[in-house]
Amino acid sequence: MEPDKLTLSIKRSARELFRRYGYNKTSVNDLAKHAKIAKATFYKHFASKELILHAVLMDYIRENVQDILDKNVREKDLSTFLANTILRVSRVTYTVCNEFVGWEFIRESANAQEYLKTLSDDLEFLLLSSFIQNDTIGQTVPEERLTFLIKCSKNIVFSFAFTAVTEADVRKNFISFQKEILPYLVQATLL
Repeated sequence: MEPDKLTLSIKRSARELFRRYGYNKTSVNDLAKHAKIAKATFYKHFASKELILHAVLMDYIRENVQDILDKNVREKDLSTFLANTILRVSRVTYTVCNEFVGWEFIRESANAQEYLKTLSDDLEFLLLSSFIQNDTIGQTVPEERLTFLIKCSKNIVFSFAFTAVTEADVRKNFISFQKEILPYLVQATLL
């Protein structure tokens, strides 16, 4: 199999298994078996399970961010466009961490904390570059203001993900973020 197709096959397997069983309960042996490759072949493409997780999450988030940006172009004004885009991206990010990794594992593992910092930084870079490339946002809002909006939103969403105990808490936090915090962040961004 060609290297690109093999990498894609490994990513598909990882995406499916992480979603079904979670990161912590999926081994490299499981990933290799599901992708129908040897464990050594897996390690030729990804040096660790953490790296395949990162690749899968970033691919998933990248696809969804582009989809969100493409769909939101019909919003009535830039303020609504930014608020809706940030809210949808925040939900995707939370859902991805919840479905692929599991918050219990993230909260309990020192390695997961370091990984989450890396994911957070890469997510910030992805969002900033995606927003800058978007015609509606990139030509209207200065990069430093977009950075402010993205950093603040990302930090708030990750902080309440760590403090929420139940799904009801998460919904309540998202509603609070949407109604009480996000409008002020967007307003500060567009000043």
